[in-house]
Amino acid sequence: MKKLWHNILYYTLRGTWLALSLLPLWLHYAFAAVMSVILAHVFRYRRKVIDKNLRAAYPYKSAAELAHIRRRFYRVFCDYLVEMVKFATMRRANVSRRVVFENAEMVEQFLSNGQSVAMYLGHYGNWEWVTWVRQRVSGDYWGGQIYHPLENAVVDRLMVTVRERMGSACIPMSETLRWVINAKRDGKPSFIGYISDQVPTWHNIHHWLRFMNQTTPVFTGTERIARKFGQAVVYLDVRCVKRGYYVCTFRLITAEPQKMREHEITDAYFAMLEQTINRAPEYWLWSHNRWKRTREEFNRRYKVVDGRVVEREAD
Repeated sequence: MKKLWHNILYYTLRGTWLALSLLPLWLHYAFAAVMSVILAHVFRYRRKVIDKNLRAAYPYKSAAELAHIRRRFYRVFCDYLVEMVKFATMRRANVSRRVVFENAEMVEQFLSNGQSVAMYLGHYGNWEWVTWVRQRVSGDYWGGQIYHPLENAVVDRLMVTVRERMGSACIPMSETLRWVINAKRDGKPSFIGYISDQVPTWHNIHHWLRFMNQTTPVFTGTERIARKFGQAVVYLDVRCVKRGYYVCTFRLITAEPQKMREHEITDAYFAMLEQTINRAPEYWLWSHNRWKRTREEFNRRYKVVDGRVVEREAD
């Protein structure tokens, strides 16, 4: 009965999503414009978090400048939401016009030589449409993106269905290593996208750095996998050239990760992401409570023993 109810709910939601997706994009954007005003001024969606993040990241900007970024963020965020809905039925020719990848030949060269590639990107612009990369980067390889499964199984299934429609697999974060190993056993390189700018859980904090003017705990799993398997590491620099049009440029971090110092790859990624954000701040996900874990709290509650994060014993 539970499975039946799950399927009924899934196909109901999927049908609704597909029906809405068939509406023209200009109508989606009109709805997004109205929705952004409602989120900003009626619901004040995560307003305190957004303002806190902006003030900390840009202490030298005036209140008027920060308010301008916040207003533009709400508009961009709502554009992202309707673009995600539209993506469910977008024709490939339309996507190819709207999402352009530069320097893709570099990635193709690594893959053709049998070297796997780890691609860093951030919650910047439209990271859902970036899954089009599987159609742009040619070759015989395992392609996918790491994601955090949602608690709601129905919604999670729906999101995976949409995200995989361009041929790029959704890989649960806990299965990343297994997926890379399976690709290797199949005799093929892998090309995996990692959105690594989220806040890690306490036990996943192994490195701190300076990011957006703040001491920041970061994920290091991408770097560890790249070093272990000798993967080339690239950063995807995303620019929104106009509403609904993105240019994504592959920038090389390293082709020889074993020669990099520990955390050097991670540091390079966040430095490049910060440059991207500063170029047009409104396109980053400021509503995410990115700095809720502080170094002081970490030092008080935890310690690192043999590379593992463990809780301190009570006094």
